[in-house]
Amino acid sequence: MTNPSQDLRPWASLSADEQLALRNDYQSELDAQPLTCSLDEKMARFTNWLAERGVAFSMDDLRQPKR
Repeated sequence: MTNPSQDLRPWASLSADEQLALRNDYQSELDAQPLTCSLDEKMARFTNWLAERGVAFSMDDLRQPKR
């Protein structure tokens, strides 16, 4: 059995334009979600949404230095 996460592109490998486009696309999804202050919940929602689009995202991506 293969690991589905192996088929995902790492967030850090995306260009700045690709990351921006995904964040912009996610905004409409975000607007439809219930509000939360939980960083864990926000991360889970964004990570799952990106995975559906073939992108892997983790807490480590939040800690990456700016390019």
